[in-house]
Amino acid sequence: MKSSTPNKNIKAALTVASAALLGTSNTTQAQTAEEDSWQFDSAFLFYSEADRVSAGEAIINAQKMFDDEEILNLKLTVDTLTGSSANGAVAQPNVQTFTRPSGNGQYITNEADTPLDDTFKDTRVQLNTQWTKPLASNYTLSVGGHLSKEYDYLSLGVNSNLAIDFDRKNSTFSTGFSYFYDTFAPEGGIPKPLVSMLIGDSDTPSWDVNFAQTRLTNDEIKTTTDILFGFTQVIHRRMIMQLNYSYSMVEGYLSDPFKIVSVVNSSGLTQDNIYESRPDSRVKQSLYAQSMYHFESNVLDISYRYMWDDWDIISHTIDSRLRIPLGDIWGKDSFLQPHFRFYQQSAAEFYRPFIQEDNVNGIEYLSADYRIGEMMAYTVGLKFGAVINGKNELSFRLEYYRQTPTDGGYESIGVLSDLELYPTIEAIIGQVTYSF
Repeated sequence: MKSSTPNKNIKAALTVASAALLGTSNTTQAQTAEEDSWQFDSAFLFYSEADRVSAGEAIINAQKMFDDEEILNLKLTVDTLTGSSANGAVAQPNVQTFTRPSGNGQYITNEADTPLDDTFKDTRVQLNTQWTKPLASNYTLSVGGHLSKEYDYLSLGVNSNLAIDFDRKNSTFSTGFSYFYDTFAPEGGIPKPLVSMLIGDSDTPSWDVNFAQTRLTNDEIKTTTDILFGFTQVIHRRMIMQLNYSYSMVEGYLSDPFKIVSVVNSSGLTQDNIYESRPDSRVKQSLYAQSMYHFESNVLDISYRYMWDDWDIISHTIDSRLRIPLGDIWGKDSFLQPHFRFYQQSAAEFYRPFIQEDNVNGIEYLSADYRIGEMMAYTVGLKFGAVINGKNELSFRLEYYRQTPTDGGYESIGVLSDLELYPTIEAIIGQVTYSF
């Protein structure tokens, strides 16, 4: 990205935030490309959880601005994930054996350890395109497409956004729409909800037949429709604010075929492991507010997001960044940017860290996935950037992430009270970005 003073791009950055909420990944309006020239942004990100998942991601973003102010944006993302992921079962005072999602073989969890599936591995290739075109002096239309392919997952999407300026371009109203069609075809197929995980010798002649009886189908579909309304207002020459409301409706297969729930007795000992079951629809709504203030030299960017859905999940997100110019200490236009993010979430109505065997009958929805449980999380980090060769920007970002799941009011019983059922998750995030 070619360098520019922070206050020039404040309104553009907030407009981009609207598109980001709809998953458009459009950065075109926040950049200052010269007409009829290509501009490139590249980044490499590394994410690593202690003893769990690690991910590497490479991004290349290309943008071309034409002489009629039309903008073409292309973004390619390639990432890989490896490591171990929690399968949803609770820890036990004894060794536990689980069947791999494919049905081929088993894996073992030691006593008192959180059960982790060590087969977690995937590679994703994603392409986003965006075309932005002024329709009139105060109207700007943006349309785009999305393609993402993993080993067992295909996602196709389209999006559009219309921005209307008024009050001498100090105010902007925007409305956006996106639609995604996703196909999930995990190895081993889609498990039947609330059916017991098959345990045993996978080399026996009857294994394939018995395993197939626990499968529902080979693949499933999910669709997502997002609608957004946004308003951006320049308060004065140093301050700008944005307010957004978004509505998202997801329908289709929303369970995680790799997650199970432990069925325990009154002593807390596991008697069975069953596949989770989630509703086939979810409606999410959110309110988002962002403000950027340009001091004499520093720029403060702070936002708040309130989300609620019909699964009874409510979340609060506070995100803040402070851009601090370093003057000529580290080169022209060099800066430091501290970052702090806080996240709090309540549990879904059907979340249970485990279920007692007397309560299984008659239950319809059930999940022990900590990602839809009660939790708090925070991220702290620092970014350093500088302009090199007079026009290209190089930046480094290092952050620490800590997620703390809680019991959500579910009392541990028997042997479970002596085990760590809600382990803290810690991760390190590193990123290098080069724009040219």
